[in-house]
Amino acid sequence: MGKFVMRKTETGVKFDLKATNGQVIATSEVYNSEAACKNGIESVAKNAPVANVENQTAEGYAAEKCPKFEIYQDKAGEFRFRLKATNGQVIAVSEGYTTLANCENGIESVKKNAVDAEVVEE
Repeated sequence: MGKFVMRKTETGVKFDLKATNGQVIATSEVYNSEAACKNGIESVAKNAPVANVENQTAEGYAAEKCPKFEIYQDKAGEFRFRLKATNGQVIAVSEGYTTLANCENGIESVKKNAVDAEVVEE
């Protein structure tokens, strides 16, 4: 089972969603309060399992309605995803992946782990 790890930063609070093996599979923005961070966690847990995938690296891709995972390539050519809530706000982002398949596996891992992940504070 995955877990959301909340931690304080110099400017606020953020979370990482970790898979069962302890690897970070998604991370959040920095929130200005612990309550806002917990709301972000709830939003990921609610939206991730039902979100469609929009592969923006595919030619002529179909735009999906939110909630959705958007796959894109960064300046370094790595594949990344961002999870957007129903309101279109980005609620979690990934690390860079060298292949599209690994990025898609990351999305599946978020979908699976976010649902019943415990929340812990570091």
